[in-house]
Amino acid sequence: MQQTRRLLQFGDLARAHHTYWPGHHKIDNVLDNQKASAQPKNKSVLRKIYLIGFVIAAAIAGLLGYGVKGWFDARQDAAGLQARALEIVAAGRGAHSLRPDRLWALLQVQDPGFYDHSGVDFSTPGAGYTTLTQSLSKRLAFGEFIPGIRKIRQTGYALGLDSILSKDLQIALFLETAEMGNSDQGWVTGFHNASQVFFKTPLNDITDTQFYALVAALIAPAQLEIQRPGPKLDERIRRISRLVNEECQPLDFSDVWLEGCK
Repeated sequence: MQQTRRLLQFGDLARAHHTYWPGHHKIDNVLDNQKASAQPKNKSVLRKIYLIGFVIAAAIAGLLGYGVKGWFDARQDAAGLQARALEIVAAGRGAHSLRPDRLWALLQVQDPGFYDHSGVDFSTPGAGYTTLTQSLSKRLAFGEFIPGIRKIRQTGYALGLDSILSKDLQIALFLETAEMGNSDQGWVTGFHNASQVFFKTPLNDITDTQFYALVAALIAPAQLEIQRPGPKLDERIRRISRLVNEECQPLDFSDVWLEGCK
C-alpha cells in the first residue's frame, strides 16, 4: 500500500514538472542546437591552427633552403676561388706572408677558433657572430651585403667555403679582400695594400702598433680610420695589444670589442 502511494506521488511530481515547466522541450532543443553549432566553430579553429603551423613550417623550410643554397653556391664557386687564392699565395701575399706571431695576433682578434671550426663558431670567447670565413663569404658571395636574412645564406656559404678551401687559402683571400678604410686615394682593400697606403712600408716591416692598427680597423673601417687616428682607434689598439700579450681575455662569446681588455 505504501509502495503504491509512493509511485502515485512520483507520478504527481512528474506531472507537476510538465505543468510548471512547459518549455522544457524548447530548452533541450536550444542545448542541442548549441552543441551542433559549436562543432563547426571547433573545426574552424583547428583549420586555422593547422594553417598557421603549415606557414611556420614552410617559413623554416624556406630559411633552411636559403642556407643550403649558400652552401651549394660556394661549392659551385670552388674552382675559381681556389685559383684566385693560389695566385695570391704565388704573389707572396698569402698566410705565410705574415710572421707567425702576427698571424696569431690577427686570428686572436678576428677569429680565435679559426682552426677548430668548420666555417661558423658559436662558442669561442671573442668570436662574435662573424668568423673570418663568414666575413670572407660576405665579400665573395654578395655584391652588397645587408644584415638580416642574408646572414643565413652567408652562413651556408661559409660552411661550403670551409669544405672546399684549406685554412691557409681562406686566409690568403681574407688578407687580399679585407676592407681597411678610407685614404686620400679612396677606399683601401687588403692588408698588404693598406700597409703601403697608410704607412708607406711593406706589411712585414711595419711596427707591431701599426699592424695592430690594421687589425683594429677591421671591425669598423669607416669609423676607425687609420689615416686619421683618434681616441677610439687608439683604445682598440691598446686592447688588442693587451690581448696579444695575454694580459686579458674577452668576457664572452660576443665580446668582439674586447671589453674584457679595458
